[in-house]
Amino acid sequence: MDQDSSEAGVFLFLEPFFGGSHRDFAEGLVAASGHRIDLMTMSARFWRWRMGGAALHFVRRLPDLADYDGVIASSLMSLCDLKALAPQPFPPTLAYFHENQLTYPVSPCESRDVPAAWIHVTTALAADRVVFNSRSHQEAFFDALPGLVRMMPDYRPGWVTEALRRKASVLYPGCRFPARRGPLIPWSAEEPPLLVWNHRWEHDKDPQAFFEALDVLMDRGVPFRLALLGERFQKVPDAFPIARERYGPRVVQYGYVPSREAYMDWLKRGTVVVSTAVQENFGIAVVEAIRCGCIPILPRRLSYPELVPPSFHKDCLYEDATDFVEKLCALVTDLSRFEALREPLSTAMERFSWERCISHYDRILEDLSTGKNEGGNS
Repeated sequence: MDQDSSEAGVFLFLEPFFGGSHRDFAEGLVAASGHRIDLMTMSARFWRWRMGGAALHFVRRLPDLADYDGVIASSLMSLCDLKALAPQPFPPTLAYFHENQLTYPVSPCESRDVPAAWIHVTTALAADRVVFNSRSHQEAFFDALPGLVRMMPDYRPGWVTEALRRKASVLYPGCRFPARRGPLIPWSAEEPPLLVWNHRWEHDKDPQAFFEALDVLMDRGVPFRLALLGERFQKVPDAFPIARERYGPRVVQYGYVPSREAYMDWLKRGTVVVSTAVQENFGIAVVEAIRCGCIPILPRRLSYPELVPPSFHKDCLYEDATDFVEKLCALVTDLSRFEALREPLSTAMERFSWERCISHYDRILEDLSTGKNEGGNS
């Protein structure tokens, strides 16, 4: 949003889980916005404790709220607690939902954290504006909300769904892309295709399904190389060390690459970026890889049909495990057929750049500060 300093607002951004996509989003918004946005953060650990306790950390460290036109808060905290304990009056607030515990898939050894799900609901109720990072995420939240309400044995607040719909909207998170100088790097004719996995190493990304597909390729004698990127946390799924041993020298990168420049270099050399996720509310990693020239092979569910233009769905989105193997095999054994897709797919990702997205964010922040808090998709 083009605006001079006299029109710019001043906002406080509270991020209790400053890592991964949360960090990407916060830093990108602060850097791109025409408003001044002050960022307060906590480290990306112990998410359950952040939801329950982050407000108690922030409330003793808040600057003078009278200096701010509004507050932005990641949904991974109790906004109710913060507003109840903070000095009053409290500025208008926007809650940004990267994910939610109403729909987040639980691992086989866990059960749904219902209290955490309710914190998401009350945080949304406490906010003046609620923003989801994709249409599929918003729809999933509102599809699940009535079921959560029905879990209450009595005094069910059936009114919450409509109350939240009135102030909810969708804004895709902006992405930081490296500057394009010339055409995409050509695929190597001397080396096997490079398959890129750049997701978190956790169960909701279903790495086992990916490695099972690679087993089929290997059994068929299909050559490939493998770059296993993405963040790892305290517990690494067993599938990763098993895969490292099974695929041996095919694994050319194993583990998180902390340098953003080095990470982008891997994406630029990649042939295909894959996902087998059972949970993905946007997919910054996939968008980055496509922008760098990787052909996506993604499930026809979650946010992915929103990311990939419809004209590419037939080649790039799969229906089930069998279709995944066949589409992946077709791509890596007939690169010439797919190379023409790289440039238009890369260009299509420009709509997710901060340069394209920031005007929507600046407008919604201006509306927040002036009391125009009605929902509606942008």
